[in-house]
Amino acid sequence: MSYSVTVRDHMMIAHSFTGEVFGPAQRLHGATYVVDATFRAADLDADGVVVDIGRASEALHGILAALSYRNLDDEPEFAGVNTTTERLCSVIAERLIAAVRAGSLGDGHLTGLEVTLRESHIAWASFEVEL
Repeated sequence: MSYSVTVRDHMMIAHSFTGEVFGPAQRLHGATYVVDATFRAADLDADGVVVDIGRASEALHGILAALSYRNLDDEPEFAGVNTTTERLCSVIAERLIAAVRAGSLGDGHLTGLEVTLRESHIAWASFEVEL
């Protein structure tokens, strides 16, 4: 049993993929993602919340702002990797985990985090981690 709180934002990026499996996506193309970050806790904190929604929203927005309106192919941190939806989920999750560990998202009682990127109304990917 656990509680959860989800915050949502979006980002727009450009990228291309390497590998025949990606077909036409090997060419430079754009993607607009709706991004959900779900924070989980076994219990509520002293204020009766899983995570402060305002803080969680700000953290997610800041992470996405650093990626938005960029061609990820040109970003050194992504050199040599395909910036698939799945990989971007894990990158965003890792950055949110850093914010959790830095104490900017509460008292450390969070037990899990899930990041979901929705490419469209029919396709999305998620990355989930226990804290």
